[in-house]
Amino acid sequence: MSQVITRTVPAQLITRPPATRPLTPALRYDSADPLAVHLVFPADISLDGEEVTWTFSRDLLAQGACGPAGEGDVHVCPFGQERTVIELHAGEGVALLEFSSADLSAFLQGSYEVVPAGCESAFLDLEEGFRSLLRGV
Repeated sequence: MSQVITRTVPAQLITRPPATRPLTPALRYDSADPLAVHLVFPADISLDGEEVTWTFSRDLLAQGACGPAGEGDVHVCPFGQERTVIELHAGEGVALLEFSSADLSAFLQGSYEVVPAGCESAFLDLEEGFRSLLRGV
């Protein structure tokens, strides 16, 4: 049975520096998907009125706490001692979100209590993953 942790984290959407807009997305971690974290934006703040979820590597979030990380649609980078910026690239543009580094660290610590770093493969259900891939063929 998988364990899920969800933490609502206050953030600032950087609209036009130095202007910001407060948001409260949630970070979610599920032991059934042990390599990923999910950044969930509630429906009331999305452009189309639907909940929006960005999924990316837990390692990317951890690496971005120490220095710039990310090469694709998601980049994470410390911003001073107490803040971390997550940059999301989509067809519509780029969103810059500023979080408390302590909030992200607490979320990561909780995820490591569920699935310790380096032990993710023990939680992967490879057979179900292959079945899912084959259903899509």
